[in-house]
Amino acid sequence: MSDELFEKGMAVRRAVLGADYVERAEANKTEFDADWQRYVTEHAWAAVWSRPGLDRRTRSMLTIAMLATLGRLDELGAHIRATRHTGVTQDEVKEVLLQVAVYAGAPAANSAFAVAKRIYKEMESEKK
Repeated sequence: MSDELFEKGMAVRRAVLGADYVERAEANKTEFDADWQRYVTEHAWAAVWSRPGLDRRTRSMLTIAMLATLGRLDELGAHIRATRHTGVTQDEVKEVLLQVAVYAGAPAANSAFAVAKRIYKEMESEKK
C-alpha cells in the first residue's frame, strides 16, 4: 500500500481518536505489530472511515453499537472517549446502548454501560 493511503488513514485516525491516543499507540508499536497497525490505518481509517457515504458522527455511533454488541470493551472505551472528537453526545451513546440491549441482549448493553460510565467519569476528571 502507498504511503499516501497510510497518511490519509493517520489523519482520520487522529481526527477521530485524538492525536494523543494515536501517538501513544504509535509509541507502543513494535516490530511484531507494525504491519497490523499499518493494515488497520490503511483499511479501516483510510478506506472505510474516509468514505463519503456516512459522516463521522454516524460512523462513530455505529462503531459503538457494534463494539458493544461484540463485547469488544477495550475498543469500546476508546470509541466512547473519541466521541469528544466526533460530536456524539452522552445522550446519543445512551440511546445507542439501549438499542444494543434490544437487539444484542441485556448483558452486552450492561457491560457497555459500565464501560461508558467509567470513561465518562475519567473524561470529567480530566477536565478538572
